[in-house]
Parts: sequence; structure tokens; C-alpha cells
Amino acid sequence: MERERLSSRLGFILLSAGCAIGIGNVWKFPYMVGQNGGGIFVLLYLFFLLVMGIPVMTIEFSLGRASQKSPVRIYQTLAPKGSKWYVHGYVAMAGNYLLMMFYTVVAGWMIQYFFATASGRFNGLDTQQVEEVYHQICANPVGMVGFTALVVVLGFFICSFSLQKGVERVSKYMMLALLAIMVILAINSFTMDGAREGLSFYLKPDLEKMREVGIGNVIVGAMTQAFFTLSLGMGSMAIFGSYIGKERSLMGESINVAILDTFVAIVSGLIIFPACFTYHVEAGSGPSLIFVTLPNVFNHMSLGNLWGALFFVFMTFAALTTVLAVFETILACCMDLFGWSRKKACLINGLIMLVLAMPCALGFNLLSGIHPLGGASNFMDLEDFLVSNIILPVGSLIFLLFTVSKRGWDWKNFLAEANAGKGLKVKPWMRGYMTYVLPFLFLAIFIIGLVTYFQ
Repeated sequence: MERERLSSRLGFILLSAGCAIGIGNVWKFPYMVGQNGGGIFVLLYLFFLLVMGIPVMTIEFSLGRASQKSPVRIYQTLAPKGSKWYVHGYVAMAGNYLLMMFYTVVAGWMIQYFFATASGRFNGLDTQQVEEVYHQICANPVGMVGFTALVVVLGFFICSFSLQKGVERVSKYMMLALLAIMVILAINSFTMDGAREGLSFYLKPDLEKMREVGIGNVIVGAMTQAFFTLSLGMGSMAIFGSYIGKERSLMGESINVAILDTFVAIVSGLIIFPACFTYHVEAGSGPSLIFVTLPNVFNHMSLGNLWGALFFVFMTFAALTTVLAVFETILACCMDLFGWSRKKACLINGLIMLVLAMPCALGFNLLSGIHPLGGASNFMDLEDFLVSNIILPVGSLIFLLFTVSKRGWDWKNFLAEANAGKGLKVKPWMRGYMTYVLPFLFLAIFIIGLVTYFQ
């Protein structure tokens, strides 16, 4: 069966960026900035994006393009005979399922919030009442399951068309709409009374705050955020690499994707912080920023329903572009493994995903008495922990070691693949850095992530 191809370079960049851009860019990045010294955190984040994220993204694109396979079959194609690298292919495939077990629920949340905001459900409510609406939404099993199912069915329905007519076309339109909505929301935020204070808090380095939090903690926070933002380690980027030709070198394409991803993260802060300072809302209020804080902000605005609805459309698009990209990775793995047609793979995986997402969707209501990690934890916490703290950092480390090792793919093969075509090239001197420095950074992220989590 001939491998499908993306129709354009723009499609490739937007689809890869769509996979990387998700809810984390919008709610996690701004509150991390708010808690970790403003502009100083932004600068550290950009530094680590450059030295960690881009090299591994280049590796994933290269593995995909060289093998012309999905993550589950990359190692069988590129690894020396008799080696055990292929085991990671199955772990990467499982990681994509695990991510979607809770991410489809989050995407469903965003759609629910869009309807709630557009219909005026938050109008006239105080902070406590807005929080109660959030708890009511979570406590309703029918709504949680229904909107999760909507995301799963819609996602696999779009993927069931060909690569170009389904995932690429829809992701392209959603990404362009997402970027346009962001710019409109940011311009609106600049007109608010608290814009100057908000932007100063966001972009001005605050060394005092950095010392208060702890310099080491801020550096680690920036390092982990820069790493996780690009969705590396599970082969999602490798699958898009397998759909493109050799016209462009891959480091330049990785930088383009990282720029788009960073643009969304930074503009999210431009939207959120002026609003927080205008309406005297705690800017570092953590994950509740999206679900509790912002509906309060939209309540105080003129045309608040419109701006709130626009914001949650943007959040929905951010979530759905990731869902489509990861569903495509899952489908490619199944088509490679079992020889299924695209439509058969969509039907079977749609049913599997509906079942797999249930523990998370019901973990806030019917199954709320189960605490998989102890304390007040739920199924989402468990699934997020396994993906974010184990599968992503360990997967990135394995991709990296496989690429630089003579017992793996070998540096020379990587260099030839990554540098084929026009554009920025991987330089030979980078070998030492990628062989001896980067693995320790990924190991550090893995160990620090586990220690911090269990503390």
C-alpha cells in the first residue's frame, strides 16, 4: 500500500504545530510565568526550547522520514537486526492511547465551556458561583461522557477521510482560525485598563520573585515546560515526518513548528494577564485560571459572552488539533501493524477510545471515590502522570540514544536524513552535545519530575 502524503509544506508545519499546541500552552504557560518571575521565566523557557526541544523534534521528524513508517514500525526498519529497540515502538503507541484517554475528556470540557459561555450561563455569577458551575459540569456523568464521546466520534470521523482531505485540511483551517482568534483577543486585551500592569508583570523579569521561588525551581520549571510543550517522545512528530518529501532539511522545519508553538504560548499570556490585572484576579492562580478565573473576567467585560465564547472556541481548536494529530498517529500504527484500511482502523479505534476514556470522564463523578495515586487524585491525574512524567521523557531519551548510538541508527545516517533538502542543517559539532549533554538533561527531567510529583 503506497504511503499517503501531505499536500503542502504549510500543511505539514500547521499539522505538526497543531499536535504540539494544546491546552498546556494556554493555561499552563501563563500561570507558570505568573508564579516564576515573569519575563525571566519566558527567557529561560525560550533557551531550553532551543537547546532541548528542537534537537529531539529534528530526530523524530528524521526517524519518520527515513523509515516511512509509524512509530510502532520505525525500529524494525532502521535498527540493526537482533536489537531490542523495537520494544519502545509499542510503548510509544501505548502512550498515544494513554494521552487520549484523558485529553479527549479535556477537549470535551472546552466544548462544554464554549456552550456555557455563549449561552450566558455565567452571567451575573460571583466567583464562588462560577466555581460551583465548574463542579456541576464535572459532577454530571451524562455531560462528561457525552462531550467526550462527541470529541472521539468527531475526531475519528475527520480522520476517516484521506490524510489530505481529512486531518490536513481540517487542522489547517482550525490552526489558521486559532491564530486569528488569538490576535483578536490579544488586541482586545491591550485596550483594557490593566493592560500596562499586566504586560509589565508578564514580560518584565522579576529577579526578586525568582529568588523567592528558588532559582533552581524556576530553571527546572522552564526546562520541563519547554520540553513538554512540543509533545515529544511518543512518535507523533515522527508520523508527520513520514508523510513529507526530502525537499526541506528537518532542523529548519523543527524551528518553524517551535516558533508557532511559542507564539501561541506567549500570546496566551498577552490575552490573560491584562484581563487579570484589570479585574483584580490572581494571575498565578494555577489550573483554575481557565475554568474559574477567566469566566469571572468575561462576566465583567462589555460583550463578555462574545469574548468568552471566542476564547473557548480558541481553546477547543487548540485541544482538537492535538486530538486529530494523535488519532492520526494511532491510526498509522494500526494500519502498519494489522494492514487495516483507514476506515476500518477509525471504526475499531473509535470504539476502543470510547471505552478507554470512560474512567477519566467518570473519575470526577461516579468513580470519584477511587484515588489511584492516593490523596484526592483521580484517573486523570494517574494518566497524566504516566504520560508526562514517564512516557514522554523516557521516550525522548530512547529516541535520542537510538539516533546517536552505533548500535542504533547511528549519527551518520541521522545527519544524512536530517540535512537532506534546503534549509538549516544539523552541524557535525552538535554530535558531542547530543550524545553527552542532552541525555543527562532528559534523565534530569525524568528524575526531577518523579521526585517533585511524589513530594
